[in-house]
Formats: sequence, C-alpha cells, structure tokens
Amino acid sequence: MVLRSCCKCGPVSVLFRLGYVALLLLCVTHLRCARADSKTVVQTDAEFDVTYNDTVTSDNQTIYAFNHTVSRNKTEGVRVTVDVLSEGAESSPILFVVRQKQAVLSFQVPLILRGLYQRKYPYAHVGRTLCQPPTRTLSETQYFFVDVSTLSSLGTHYQLRISRVDSFTLHTDKKFSFTASPSQPQYFKYVFPDGVDTAIVKVNSEMTFPCSVMSIQDIQCPVYDLDNNVAFIGMYQTMTKTAAITVQRKDFPSNSFYVVVVVKTEDEACGGPLRFYPLRPDELIDAGNRSKTLDVVVSPAISSDVYVMGMLFCLGIFLSFYLLTFLVACVENKRMHRRREGLLNPADMSPAETGKPGVTPVSPYEYGSFADNASTLSSEAITDSIASDANYGYMERSLESVTGRSRQESLSSIEEDDYDTLADIDSDKNIVRTKKYLCVSDLARKDKRVLSKKYQIYFWNIATIGVFYALPVIQLVITYQTVVNVTGNQDICYYNFLCAHPLGNLSAFNNILSNLGYVMLGLLFLLIVLQRDIIHSRALDRHDLNALECGIPKHFGLFYAMGTALMMEGLLSACYHVCPNYTNFQFDTSFMYMIAGLCVLKLYQKRHPDINASAYTAYACLAAVIFFSVLGVVFGKGNMVFWIIFSVLHILATMLLSTQLYYMGRWRLDSGILRRIVNVIYTDCIRQCSGPMYIDRMVLLVMGNIVNWSLAAYGLLKTPNDFASYLLAIAICNLLLYFAFYIIMKLRSGERIQCMAMVCILFTAVVWGFALFFFFQGLSTWQKTPAESREHNRDCIVLSFFDDHDIWHFLSSIAMFGSFLVLLTMDDDLDDVQRDKIFVF
Repeated sequence: MVLRSCCKCGPVSVLFRLGYVALLLLCVTHLRCARADSKTVVQTDAEFDVTYNDTVTSDNQTIYAFNHTVSRNKTEGVRVTVDVLSEGAESSPILFVVRQKQAVLSFQVPLILRGLYQRKYPYAHVGRTLCQPPTRTLSETQYFFVDVSTLSSLGTHYQLRISRVDSFTLHTDKKFSFTASPSQPQYFKYVFPDGVDTAIVKVNSEMTFPCSVMSIQDIQCPVYDLDNNVAFIGMYQTMTKTAAITVQRKDFPSNSFYVVVVVKTEDEACGGPLRFYPLRPDELIDAGNRSKTLDVVVSPAISSDVYVMGMLFCLGIFLSFYLLTFLVACVENKRMHRRREGLLNPADMSPAETGKPGVTPVSPYEYGSFADNASTLSSEAITDSIASDANYGYMERSLESVTGRSRQESLSSIEEDDYDTLADIDSDKNIVRTKKYLCVSDLARKDKRVLSKKYQIYFWNIATIGVFYALPVIQLVITYQTVVNVTGNQDICYYNFLCAHPLGNLSAFNNILSNLGYVMLGLLFLLIVLQRDIIHSRALDRHDLNALECGIPKHFGLFYAMGTALMMEGLLSACYHVCPNYTNFQFDTSFMYMIAGLCVLKLYQKRHPDINASAYTAYACLAAVIFFSVLGVVFGKGNMVFWIIFSVLHILATMLLSTQLYYMGRWRLDSGILRRIVNVIYTDCIRQCSGPMYIDRMVLLVMGNIVNWSLAAYGLLKTPNDFASYLLAIAICNLLLYFAFYIIMKLRSGERIQCMAMVCILFTAVVWGFALFFFFQGLSTWQKTPAESREHNRDCIVLSFFDDHDIWHFLSSIAMFGSFLVLLTMDDDLDDVQRDKIFVF
C-alpha cells in the first residue's frame, strides 16, 4: 500500500512516508534490544561432586564454569547428572549445553525419546558422560561450561551435579558392573595393551529386559550414546542378556575405543512386547522403570598361533581319512594278491583252502579296491548260477549275446529309447515287471552302456547346477559381509559371537574352516568311486563273467553325483556361515535335499536299474522341493493358507509316488484312472477280499504313508517357523525309512552284510549320534531376534577355536562320508551271485 501510494504522490510525500517507516522499524528494534538486555545471565564457578539446586526462567540464564586437570597417562571420565523437579516441564523443557574445548554436548530435560509409531517417552532424570578429547601434553587444565536456559516464563526447578568417573577406563580381564537406562547411557574407554591385537568385549546382564544396545566406537567426539543415534557409527548389536563383539587393533588408529551401552526405549527389537499404543499423536507415555544392571569385561582374543593350530587340526583330521583309505586299500590288495596266487597254484594249498575242484581263475582286476574288500569266490555259486539260467527261459542269454554288440560302438549313438521300439516290448515289460517275485535280472534287461550314459547325466547335471548356483551365492555373501563391515550392524548375521574368530574381512573364520571336511571327504569318495569304476570297466573289457552277469549292476553315475553334492554342500555351507541369517539359510540346505534325494535314488537303483528315474526328472523334483523351501521361508511363518496348500500337495505327492513304486511304473495317470480305481476296489475289496499281491512293497509304502501323513499333520497343526529344517526332516525320515527297509529285506532274503560294510554301518551310526548331539546344542537361531539368538551363544570348546557347531560340521561330514561308503559296500556280498538269484524289494 505504501509503495502504491508513493507512485501517486510527489517526491516530498514519498520521502516523508519512507522516513515514517524507518522510524517504526527503529522503535521495534529498540524494544527488542531492551527486552533482551533485561534477561539476566549469571556465571558461577562450580565444583565437582556438588549438587546445585536452582530455578531457571525465560528471564535468566545460568552458566556453571568447571575446570579439571587432564593427564595424558590417565583418562578420567566426567559425568553430568540432571533432574527436573517441577511438574509440567514437558511443555517448556530446560536446555543444557555443555561447552568443552573440542566438543559441545546439548540435551533437553525432560528428555523426549521416540519409539515405534512415533511414541514419545519423557525422562526427567538424565545422565550423560562427557567426551574426553585426548591431550598431547603430559598434564593440562581444561575448562568447560554448562549453560542452563529455558523459554518458559514460569520458574522450573532443577538439580545439577558434575562428578568424576573413576572407573572410566576398563582393564583387561576385570569385570566392571554398572547401571544404565534410556536417559542415562554409559560408555567406557579401553586401551589395547602391548602384545594384544584382538580383544573380545562381553556385556552380560541377569535381566532379559529392558532391551539394550552395545556399541564399539572410535575415540572421537561426539559419542553417539542415545537410542536414536547409537547406530550412526562403529559396530553395534542389540542384547537381552548377552552381547559380544570382537575388536581388532587395526581398525582403531588410536589403539583404543569406547564401549557404549544404551538401553532402548522399547523392547520390540529384542523380541519383547509392545504394550502401549498412542491414542493421540502427541501423547506422552510413561515408560516406567527401565534401568538395567550390566557388567562388562574385555579379554584378549586368541593369538595367531591358535589360528594355525586350528587349521592344522582341521586338515589333520580329514587327511587321516585319506591315509586310512590308502592303508586299507594296500591291505586288501595284498590279501587279494595272496588269494589270487593260491587260486593259481592250488597244489600248494590244502583241500579245505581250495574248495571243490574246477575253480575258475579269478581276474586280478576284479579285486583290490577299497569297496571290493570282502568279495568271495565260490565255484559252487558260479556253477549253480550258470546252470540256473534254464529256470529263467525268458532271460536266456549266452555270454556271446551279452557282449555280442561291439564295444567300439560310440555311446553317443545309443539311446535308451532304442530298446523300447519293438512291437512286443510293452507287453514284455508288463509280463516281467508284474511278476509276484522279481529278481534283479528282470529289471536289468537294458544295455549297460545305455544305462551308464543315463546315470552319468546325474553327475554332469549336478556339476552344472553347482557352478551356476554357487557363483551368485558367493557374490551375495561377499556383499553381506561388506554391508556388515561398512554399517557395523552385527544384527544382520547370526554368529556365535562368543566364539567368532575374524580373519581378514571374514567375521567368523572358524565356522567357515570347519566346512572343509565336506569338500575333502567328498573328493575322497569320488576317488574311491573312480577306482572301483576303473576296475569294473577293465573287467567288462575282458568279458569277465562275474562283472557281466553277477551281483548288483554297477552304475557309478549316482555315486559321482553324491560325492559332488557333498563337496558342494561344504562350499555352500561355508558361504552360509559367512553371514548366517534366515534369508540365505537355503544355501545351507539346498544340497542337503539333493544328497537325501540322491541317496534314495541310489538305494532304489541298486535293484531297479531299468526303471529308476532319469536325471532330468529327479532334478526337476528336487528343484520343486527347493522352490517350496523358499516359499516356506518367505511366506510360511504363521500363514495357514500356505500350510494347507503344502500339506495337500505333500499328501498327493506321497500317494502318487506310492502308486508308481507299487506298480513298478506300469500304470497311467489319465482320464480313466478313476474308473480303474473303482474296478480294483470292487474286485479286490468288495467282490472278494484278497490281500495285496506285493506284500513287501505294500508294507514299505504303508509305513511311508503313515510317516508322511503324520509329518504333514504335524506341519499343519504346529506350523513350525523353520520351514527349511521341517522340509529337510521329511527328506531324512523317508531316507532312513527306506534304508531300514532295505537292510531288513536284505537280511530276510538270506543275504549277508560283509565285515567292511558292517564296520561302516556301526561307525556311521555312532558318528551320527554324536553329530546330532552337537547339532541340537543350538548356538544361535534365526527364528528369534538377534538379541534372543545371542542368549544361546557359548564359548569355544576345542583349542579355544572351534565351537559346538564346528564339531557338528566335523562329525556330520564324516557321517555323510560313512553313509556313502555304506551305500557303496553294502551289496558286495552279491558280487558272485547271479542276478536271477538276487531278489528285488
């Protein structure tokens, strides 16, 4: 309006009005200055350990001046404690500003701390420790000032006390107890002594709640010691009863650090309940008493010598298996050599040693492997087996017919389907596979080269899967470890922090090293299988009768796949333990599913070589299992819809697999399936009550259905949080059931288990027992919050380097290796028995 009027008036009028405006501005400025000058500022020389009671208003400001002597050789903490005694101070809090030489600390009282959903918690009692900048002189006097002010026109009464913290510096292996709360955090200084490069800081409490945070920060100001800023710098982890952080000297240039302990305003981060919900956005909530008594101790971590001892111990254990395998192979070769010499020179032996006349010489290549240690040659068995061909007219095959096809023919030109194109092959299959009593010869009719190629695909597929699976996994866990190192958030990974030994950028090297056994023993198993494969191939090239017509058909593709899977399990378990948490637990379990599936397939393949699943079908099913494992981890927790769908699919899959196994694949899933089911029920159950044709198979499948239906019901009723382990339990239960059935039926059929196989069974069973004991110790669990998981942490138990879970890695790798040897050697007693005398079950 003034400018608009100026445009209409003359120059004199414009000057007059501008002068009037300037006069008004001058008057307003003068009044403000006069009001400011009316505020009283009082500076008081204050002393330590004296409580000052005073009142502050908007018209007065009090400054307390302190001085103290700082020594370079001794660090002494200074703590500020403030209480507001007036009611209603939340609307106009008092501001305290502590001015130091190189730092400024400010806070208001009542102190308002925020929780989830913007909850506000007021604290009228506040205690803060002042940051102590280092001094370069031997001793100097430092001054600091405490300014007290408020904007409240009413008087607010407060108490102020400045005190020294005599126990501000922590000493090695000396426990110190203290009390902290959300408004009264505590921190202490630790200096690395000479000769100590790594230390472990442990904070413990008898109280589970309130939830608290332990942080390690460098010696610099400011120190972040409130719930809303403690995560800004350094390393930190939440805690209920226990927290532990391993600190390395190289990360702190000053060779010292602060141990900061903060009590959180709420317990949700530690798995506690949320009791209060704000009715209004600005409503203040009384948090009650959240004081917590804790104790802290700093101890030297292990030296480099312990690292070396741990690595040598790990290598020594598994290299001893290589040595033991070599010694056993030498002993068996020597024994078989003597036996071969005796067979070649029967005149030098007694009749009891040579047996009946007419013993066929044994090829030296047939024996000598680790797995062929207890094979026996019986002239009676061979003679009777050859003669018994007449009893199996549909299988009459001379040695020439078996080997008539040229071995020089390329395997690439032979396909399995080539043998299923004859007009009568389907009827022949139905005749053979539906007999009441089957022998291995009934299910080993296809060309060995075709089946060998079929089962070699298992190995090449799992090797390809392993490469494509492992590379992104390694990249991801490296990223996880980088995030942990950069952010300092140790709640990301679920370590056993009381026994987590860092090496380089790795936080828990011992948990990674202990997985070496899977890799080394998996490689050893591959070498054993390779030796047996070479010996068998040489026997086939010589047209050896035993290799062609006797024993369980030798197909090594699945064994190669099992050894590769064991090695991949070690690699992926090591990757998982770089940063173990619920999002990457599938890295640790994926190849466990594969190992269990491959073992079941191998057991079934032993006596069903012609009708075992192809590699593509098997790996597709295992991929579906892993897919459900991922869905269960992501969506399964407390989701009843998911559990209903999974349980229904589990039961349907069990029924379909049972039908496939019972009828040996001679059934069809088509539109007429319901009609055929009704006919079978009417014929066998209503019209005449007849028992199952294949009783042994029916017993196995009934037991399998009972187990699987029970597991499905358990999952539906309990909905366990650890879905991956639940799925693995299903696989292991089915594997154990089938293995027990196989052993029982083997003994029931009059077969025997040789000495080496029995030793492997007993040894493996004992090792599995000890392994499971250490597995169920539960040193951490990602089913709970990181703070709750740390309650399960324990100290190292072997060489001050390995914990219970590392022992589980050692023992489980040995037990898996032993289990593979059992599968490899359990049917060696049949190497001299013709296949038409070996029953199928």
